[in-house]
Amino acid sequence: MAAAVAGSAVALGFLQRRRGLAAVSAAAAAVTLSCSSPSSLGRLSGLARGHCAALTSAGRGYSSEAKVGEEELRVRHLDDEHKGIVVLGINRAHAKNALNKNLIKTISKVVEALKMDKKVRTVIFRSEVPGIFCAANLPVPTIAAIDGIALGGGLELALACDIRVAATSAKMGLVETKLAIIPGAGGTQRLPRTIGVSLAKELIFSARVVDGEEAKSIGLISHVVEQNEAGDAAYRRALALAQEFLPQGPVAMRVAKLAINQGMEVDLLTGLAIEEACYAQTIPTKDRVEGLLAFKEKRPPRYKGE
Repeated sequence: MAAAVAGSAVALGFLQRRRGLAAVSAAAAAVTLSCSSPSSLGRLSGLARGHCAALTSAGRGYSSEAKVGEEELRVRHLDDEHKGIVVLGINRAHAKNALNKNLIKTISKVVEALKMDKKVRTVIFRSEVPGIFCAANLPVPTIAAIDGIALGGGLELALACDIRVAATSAKMGLVETKLAIIPGAGGTQRLPRTIGVSLAKELIFSARVVDGEEAKSIGLISHVVEQNEAGDAAYRRALALAQEFLPQGPVAMRVAKLAINQGMEVDLLTGLAIEEACYAQTIPTKDRVEGLLAFKEKRPPRYKGE
């Protein structure tokens, strides 16, 4: 028991230090490549885990919209049955959604605000310019919806998401070796962890581009869907997944994500200590009491993120 408590204390200290690192601003270290221009659009610093991105056509049916950054970033808080889901849309058509310094700064400010909002349950990043990718760092579940082309930095950002969904017609690949460079935003690290070392080497060495079906078969994405006439099938599937997350306890969701992410970076024994420390954080919450009461009363729980 003493060893377990000591392990938990060490793990909790580890988590607290990692939380500081998790505050690194969004979409850093990304060498963003547009779908039509192979040139590097800039190298930033500090890409953190938990990024979300999307490749979809313009959305519709949202309840509210706030435009910031000269309309380059559109923030939509969904309503009704989608309440708790936030959609951030990048709209830099003139630059094919290249992540410039101003946009990165704007995204970072919005992300920091969302981190403090207990009403936010899941965030979907999408592009309002068809075929371009975008991303941001958040502690809540993140989903990459790939409806178009995600090459180079675009795929690297998707790899930093919790879940990836793509249309059958989507195109994905780390093509940097064609430019005599290598993936520089986590691709050489996250791709092997996702699909295995040997296959990751093959894709990077060959700069091969795969479609949604092949991406699903090799484990690069979790879900593949037939593209629809609107060109937003992956986004619609991502939205459906986000709805599945909404009923769960928000504190538990955030802590579970933290436990998984940090546990994957250490050995099993340390990972179990991290899990124990994270579990302990859910015990004193009002949501846990509400969950037990709702179960006893056979009714849906009413979680408040407290």
